[in-house]
This record gives sequence, structure tokens and C-alpha cells, in this order.
Amino acid sequence: MADLTIECVQGDIASQPDMESIVNAANARLMPGSGVAGAIHSAAGPELARECESLAPIAPGQAVITGGYGLPNPYVIHCLGPVYGVDEPSAELLGNCYRNALMLADQKGLTSIAFPAISTGVFGYPVEEAARIAVATIQSTARELTSVRRVRLVLFSDHDLTVFRNALNAGGNSG
Repeated sequence: MADLTIECVQGDIASQPDMESIVNAANARLMPGSGVAGAIHSAAGPELARECESLAPIAPGQAVITGGYGLPNPYVIHCLGPVYGVDEPSAELLGNCYRNALMLADQKGLTSIAFPAISTGVFGYPVEEAARIAVATIQSTARELTSVRRVRLVLFSDHDLTVFRNALNAGGNSG
């Protein structure tokens, strides 16, 4: 893990031009929706939805990769996070989103990936718990990665940024 940098920033996941891939907090159909999925599809253009059609549906915890189209990133990795209190075991499924996205990026030879706070919006996952799971999963997956060297957690609100930074600092890494 010494070669992996994990950072937290506040911003828009669809505006990370220095990252090779971004993660979409997708719905099962991989279609435009609200929140992160809406922002990414809007920035990428209709070609993204067309490519996604053949990859859907996906299950909670699963990840698939597409091109970035109108985004500044060559790739988008789509993950379906668990709906809190519905999809169980939710902690394991949320961890699988981060692990599977990291492994897909690594298999493609990518060096950087940016994540939103998966499942914390309309899927209702408590931010504090989601942050702990995200950081722990990224750190535990780091030793398996051969190309990914930079992970960015892109948080929309001041509150989420503080919570994720606290989880990261508690986990022994800084950003």
C-alpha cells in the first residue's frame, strides 16, 4: 500500500480531468438517473447510455467498465451500491463496489480512479458507515493492485468531505 495514494476532495465526480477513470454510482439498468448517475450521463452524452444498454442489468456490488465519451476521463466504471436496509449484507455489497471497481481499473492497466460516496444518496447508506467501509476496502485491496497508484474520493458536501477525511485519517493514510 506504500505506493497507493488515497485522497479526499470536495467537488463534482464528472469534473476530475486528471483521473483516468471515474466511478458512477449507477442504477441496475446503468441508465441516467438522479445524483451521480445523472451528472455523469449528462456530461458524457448519449453514447454512454448506448454502451451501457448491453451491460445491464447489474447486481449490487457488481462493477462494469465503459468508455468516458464526453467526459475528460477515458473510462467510467459503473457500480451498483446496495440500498441500505434492503440489499443485504449491505456492508459486504458496498465493499464489493469499491473492490470490484479497483480490480477492473487495475486489470485495464489504469493508474488512477475517482469514487463518489457510493450508496449515500437516494440509497440511504449512513455516510459515517459508508466512509469506514470505503476506506477499509480501498486499503485492504491496495496490496492486490499492480497499476492503480492513485485513488480519489470525491465528496459533494462539506459534511461528507469531513466524514471521509476522518475515516481516512483513522485508517492510517492522509488526504
